[in-house]
Amino acid sequence: MKKSGAERRRWVVKVGSSLLTNNGRGLDLTFIRNWAEQVVQLRAMGIECVLVSSGAVAEGLNRLGFSKRPSAVHELQAAAAVGQMGLIQAYESCFSGHGIHTAQILLTHDDLASRERYLNARSTLRTLLELNVVPIVNENDTVATEEIKVGDNDTLGALVANLVEADQLVLLTDQPGLYTADPRKDPDAKFVHEAKAGDPELEKMAGGAGTLGRGGMITKIRAAARAARSGAATIIAPGRGEDVLLRLAANDKTIGTWLYPDQEVLLARKQWLAAYLQLQGRLTLDDGAVKVLRGAGKSLLPVGVKRVDGEFQRGEVVACLDMAGKEIARGLVNYSADEARKIAGHSSAEIEKILGYVDEPELIHRDNLVLI
Repeated sequence: MKKSGAERRRWVVKVGSSLLTNNGRGLDLTFIRNWAEQVVQLRAMGIECVLVSSGAVAEGLNRLGFSKRPSAVHELQAAAAVGQMGLIQAYESCFSGHGIHTAQILLTHDDLASRERYLNARSTLRTLLELNVVPIVNENDTVATEEIKVGDNDTLGALVANLVEADQLVLLTDQPGLYTADPRKDPDAKFVHEAKAGDPELEKMAGGAGTLGRGGMITKIRAAARAARSGAATIIAPGRGEDVLLRLAANDKTIGTWLYPDQEVLLARKQWLAAYLQLQGRLTLDDGAVKVLRGAGKSLLPVGVKRVDGEFQRGEVVACLDMAGKEIARGLVNYSADEARKIAGHSSAEIEKILGYVDEPELIHRDNLVLI
């Protein structure tokens, strides 16, 4: 049974650069003030909010006098450093007027990829919520490089929703929601009011990214699928709509696109595995192993592995592929890549003979494995 908006008690709300900036000329303080007031009212209803905010790079580019977004990483990082000051200052000012503290949380992919750092971030965010502080989360663009980027704040919002076990992810955008096609090009495009998160048909409907931001409707569709893995519903809604957050809290289905999960909530450890973005290697499985994983929910034994790709160490996350190359699962591997190559295709009873020792009879234990 779906929960109504009023029953939800923890939301992650993401707002994009196109909403936060005043037509590319700095931050829109009127919008930020209005948005903060709505969050204050949500809190009074008993709904905890974590905010994922874009806008730092766009604000920095404006302050530094850039007419367009540069391609050089060091210039973007400098803009992020400058713009983050103005962005957080704006939030602090708006919320402090209501007697509410805010906290700046800057994350990179590595903070969510490392099991230890993931748990540290989770603990910090939960503690802030318990202290009635509003966390303002952004990717740490000042230090992030291509190898450690989450990539866009829609994806970051979904990962944070997994992190704090949110009931709902709200992606505020400059569009009404999702259409079956681009309404600017197709007069027959229809608005999508409700759908299942993760439906592959949704990606076919999505378009590209905007000028200031890195995301687009496609990233929102994928973020919804990712958030659904921990049981969170996603709403793609027009951020400049009047009292949009309050209307969503009142379960107003006339606004936005509502994307619902259709699977059970995963355990926290499996949420982390499912949300992992940069995998260290790949295991190609035979048809029998695929059937066992999908149908019986058992562990992955080395006998079912046909091929090992990549370089990884024990405890790192690897993808499990079927013979067609499609990812079906991912998990924490019990052996290094070199060891996995040696024991692939062999029974568990042969591991000690091949390696001279045995750590675990499974290559990936079922408790450390999640189906995709």
